[in-house]
Amino acid sequence: MRGDLVRKLIARGLTTGLAVVAFLVVALTGATVVGLALAVAALAAAAVERRVRANADITAETVLLAAGILIGYARRLDGGFDPVLAATALVLLGLVLLVGPLREAGNLEIRAANLPVRTWTPVLAARLGGGLLALLGAVAVAAALALPAVVALAAALLVAGGCAAVGLDLARRRFRPSAGGGPVARALRAHRPEFLLYFSAPPGSEYQVTMWLPYLERLGRPFLVMLREPEFLPTIAAATSAPVVYCPTLKAMDEALAPSLRVAFYVNHGAKNSHCIRFHQLTHVQLHHGDSDKAPSANPVSAIFDRIFVAGPAAVERYARAGVDIPAEKFVVVGRPQVEAIEVRTTPARGLTAPTVLYTPTWTGHHADANYCSLPVAETLLRRLLDRAATVILRAHPYTTQNPTSARQLARLTELLAADRARTGRAHLWGAAASRELTLTDCVNRADALVSDVSGVISDFLYSGKPYAVTDMGVDGDDFVARFPLAGSGYVLRRDMADVDDVLTRLLDTDPLAEARWETRRRYLGDFPADSYAEGFLAAARRELDGEWTPPAPRGADPVTAPGTPLSPTP
Repeated sequence: MRGDLVRKLIARGLTTGLAVVAFLVVALTGATVVGLALAVAALAAAAVERRVRANADITAETVLLAAGILIGYARRLDGGFDPVLAATALVLLGLVLLVGPLREAGNLEIRAANLPVRTWTPVLAARLGGGLLALLGAVAVAAALALPAVVALAAALLVAGGCAAVGLDLARRRFRPSAGGGPVARALRAHRPEFLLYFSAPPGSEYQVTMWLPYLERLGRPFLVMLREPEFLPTIAAATSAPVVYCPTLKAMDEALAPSLRVAFYVNHGAKNSHCIRFHQLTHVQLHHGDSDKAPSANPVSAIFDRIFVAGPAAVERYARAGVDIPAEKFVVVGRPQVEAIEVRTTPARGLTAPTVLYTPTWTGHHADANYCSLPVAETLLRRLLDRAATVILRAHPYTTQNPTSARQLARLTELLAADRARTGRAHLWGAAASRELTLTDCVNRADALVSDVSGVISDFLYSGKPYAVTDMGVDGDDFVARFPLAGSGYVLRRDMADVDDVLTRLLDTDPLAEARWETRRRYLGDFPADSYAEGFLAAARRELDGEWTPPAPRGADPVTAPGTPLSPTP
């Protein structure tokens, strides 16, 4: 994404530029202390770059900085040739050359959390790069203070000892593997998991897993979470008591596949899903991480799964409408359990004088045909809402700030809300207050109405029975509702905002589509009792685990449910 690319380019430029300048200042001028300070700044930039680019190759910059620091050290001591300093240089050179390969070898090792095992070697290997940068920083400080060279040598030997221990253990694992598998494999066999949740995604996507963890835990069966990217390990491990295993290679996946496993659940259509689909002894179930009319919600890749759990019959229709031919028996209508805590308003709320409106702009997407983001025109919308004395909850998509243009547009909206809150005292919410301190369910329960782009938020909000508006940011015109049927029970807001006043009147005052939403609600979210709504998913998942059930074909359309009538399952 463009925001990530900009950050990476800035980090790369700072690291390389500061390293070159630091070396030139130390080597070609008499400003040794200034050069050492620049070296420390370059090391800090390198540490930041490693956070932005986990696999950044900064070997050349590290060599340059080590050379500059040692030249500066020799000048500060001013005692001619120092064998201790020469030994320090050799140790540092060895570390610079070895840390990268050791880190890469450690990244190929399985790691785990929430298991009674200690996988210290791959963890330490992953931190060797940071340790080397810290060591060079310490040597630079020692040089600036003109401390004896033995101080630098002792620090270098300490880090070298850690590298040697990591290298020996990695070599043992590689060339003399345990016959019964490693400690993680043995612990997983003892845990006897019945299913796994498989996850691979870009950074910032952990919400796709955390939304499902409470319901998987409610199954009451032992399970594990299998990750393919290491940055998710601490976050997801903190969100569950189940074992969380990072498997960087296919071999590591083989090691983690306990014989007791029967089912694999997935929450997206990541490319690496195929690495787990190959385990033919498992039943593979796609859960998705939301239900919407977006194009990715009818991905043809879904056909590779044995089961596709969907919220309601509308999801099955969505695949057919997109021309994706998947056998009906693969689909299982389970509802969307994440909405069970949403409060339902059974009677229309019309003529709202001081409404609370939830606005949820989505992100720009990976491709132009999936760009439903309304941020470019949102200022007009928010000003009209403020004119109606509305309290606004602005909850942006987690990926929004990865696009610099979207980030600026979002910042402008927050400035607008902050100014209005200071002037009127209305309790607008945005940023962390709306996205981290409150859940989506909390936001929905606080709101009287929703304005959203095409996204899964609308499906969740639909459960509440309250009115919503949908932004049409494309060029579909009259075909918009045909492409995104969920908009048919909402109020469509055009890209040019020419109809914003009319839409807000219908959304907040007259709400003529109140009755139509109940039928849409059943089609999109299933027909399950409100007091046991999540049981639709739990029962279907347990039947997959027990292996005693063949899912029925999706039901046909039922009569329209009148507003206020409790939803009950169709016999």
